[in-house]
Amino acid sequence: MRRGRFAPTPSGRLHIGNARTALLAWLQMRSAGGAFILRMEDIDKPRSRPGLAEAVIEDLRWLGIDWDEGPDVGGVFGPYVQSRREQRYEEAIVRLMSEGRLYPCYCSRAELAAIASAPHGLSSEGPAYPGTCRHRTARELADRAAVKSPSLRFAMPDRPLHFVDALMGTQYFSAGAGGDFVVKRADGIYGYQLAVVIDDAAMEITDVLRGSDLLDSTPRQLSLYEALGLPAPSFAHVPLLFGPDGQRLAKRDDVINVAGMRAAGVRPEAIIGWLAYWSGLLDRPEPAKASELIPEFEPANVSMEPVVVTEEALRKLVGGSR
Repeated sequence: MRRGRFAPTPSGRLHIGNARTALLAWLQMRSAGGAFILRMEDIDKPRSRPGLAEAVIEDLRWLGIDWDEGPDVGGVFGPYVQSRREQRYEEAIVRLMSEGRLYPCYCSRAELAAIASAPHGLSSEGPAYPGTCRHRTARELADRAAVKSPSLRFAMPDRPLHFVDALMGTQYFSAGAGGDFVVKRADGIYGYQLAVVIDDAAMEITDVLRGSDLLDSTPRQLSLYEALGLPAPSFAHVPLLFGPDGQRLAKRDDVINVAGMRAAGVRPEAIIGWLAYWSGLLDRPEPAKASELIPEFEPANVSMEPVVVTEEALRKLVGGSR
C-alpha cells in the first residue's frame, strides 16, 4: 500500500499555503487508495508549541482532511510527534559516526543557527557550508573541543546526484549539493534533514509530496537514505503560493491563516475550492468539499506554475464566501 504524509512544524497557525500542500498530499493518497499520515515535526523545541499542534489538527479536520495515523489517533508506527522519537535519531547518529560519515564542527553559533533552523530548504539556510571543520587538523579540533561543544555535520558524497521528481521530472544536482549539513546542533537539537529521513523510513512512507522550497533538500535526504541503507520514497514538489507582495506566504500573516478565515465566517468548502483552483484542479474557484475532489484527482493535472494570491482573490475568498 502506498503511504503519504503531511508533516507540519507547530510554530504558527496553519496558513492556506500549507493547507494546499496538505490537500494535495491527501488527494494523492486518497485517490490511490493509500494511507495518509499526520506527523508533527517539533524537534526544534524553542520554536514549537503544543497548543499550535492541536490547532493545526483542528484546522485540517475542519477543512475535511483526515488521516489514518497521527498524534491524535495513534498507529503502529507511532509516536507521531518528533520530540518523542529522539532515541531513533541518536541511534542513526551513532551509526553514521562509526562509519565516518559525520564530523564535529566548531563554527560560530550564528552560522549554525542559519543552517539548522526552519524553514528547511537550502535557500533559507544561507550559503553552502565550505567544509571548514572537515579539513581541520586533529590538533586544531582538539584545541576547539577544549572550549566549545561541536555540532555534527554529515559529509556529502563528492559526486553528482539526480532523481526523478514525480511532478517536475528529472532533477540534477552537482557533487556535494548544498554543502555538508548539520545533523545535530551543539545544543543537542537534531537536524531536520536527519529526523525526516529516519521518520519517513520508519513509518514506511512511499510518497512525499511537498512544497518546491524543499526541492534542494532532497539531495541531502537521498544521501542520508543511502548512507543508512534505507529505502527512499518517491518525491513530488509543488509550486508555492505567494502573497500579493510576491513573497512566500508566512505563518505570521493573519489574513491567510485558516483559523482567521474560519473566525471570519469563511466556509471550508470555499477555501478548498480556491485551493483546488490555484492548483489547477478546478477551472474556477467554486465551493467544493475535499472529498469531492478525490475521484477526478490526477497528479499530472496539478499546475506547476507559481501562484500569486492577489488582494482581489483574498477579498473574494474572505468577503464573498461566508
